[in-house]
Amino acid sequence: MKVAWGGAFFYSTTSRHGNARITLKVVFVEVNFCVICAFPCVQLRISMNHLKIINGDALIELGNIKTNSIDLVIADPPYNLGKDYGNSHDIQGFDDYIAFSRNWLGQTQRILKPTGTLYVFMGFRFISYLYDILDRELKMFFNSWIVWHYTQGIGKTRGFSPRHDDILMFTKSTDFKFNLDRVRVPQKYYRQRNNMRGANPGDVWEFSHVHYCHGNRQNHPTQKPEGLIERMVLASSDEHDIIVDPFVGSGTTLRVCQQLQRHAIGIELNPDYVAMTRHRLEAEFNGFDTVDPRMARVPLNLKP
Repeated sequence: MKVAWGGAFFYSTTSRHGNARITLKVVFVEVNFCVICAFPCVQLRISMNHLKIINGDALIELGNIKTNSIDLVIADPPYNLGKDYGNSHDIQGFDDYIAFSRNWLGQTQRILKPTGTLYVFMGFRFISYLYDILDRELKMFFNSWIVWHYTQGIGKTRGFSPRHDDILMFTKSTDFKFNLDRVRVPQKYYRQRNNMRGANPGDVWEFSHVHYCHGNRQNHPTQKPEGLIERMVLASSDEHDIIVDPFVGSGTTLRVCQQLQRHAIGIELNPDYVAMTRHRLEAEFNGFDTVDPRMARVPLNLKP
């Protein structure tokens, strides 16, 4: 490994292929410069951070994380719909999938701090079962059922085309971290009774899919937009908090944590996705790939 210095700035990266663990440590303020290392020379624009990518099984690796040590978990598990994630097809029998879900959700509840929060993406077939596990079995506290609305997707000719995914938000206790002021959106009207710092974004979030023509599109079937994850990270964690993504996939959560100065641990079964995430973290950052369209809103009664 080679290291590049730039004044007080330092970057290092380690990769041990024997156990397929990759750690990136960055201890400098945001800056653009070239780093010459084992990877191709790239432009970096990343901030103080500690990111760990583990190539392994989430059911095993979650068990290696200390109890009550994690501030936030953002999980986008396989939906059990038969999608191809490179090294296996996303399909199990009903009982096997529920057992798989019960296992990793239980580990998530264990590793969260008492002030911690869990966000879980899930499709319509199994979301009610996950709710039941979190609520009745694990005794976590329900906060929100978030609807992610998007305007593009598959088209049906018989029935209505799907245009949303569901996200469950549960907390480990009633004393949880939530930073509303960091995620407010502009008010629709200027009124004395309104908080003009912005409105609560509510539980219906509109973020576009990352289109296949977008420069940030990764070779992954269920890539989530960065703006969507950004809202979760800002709302439910502070700088230097520790965030876990048990199913890294395209690497969106780690990329967002990298830019928002959070520590993060990502777990991914497919080594190709681990490599893809590593290269994504090394790429130049030019802003998140999606934004809530309401952020451009001007109160209607203030428009000329």
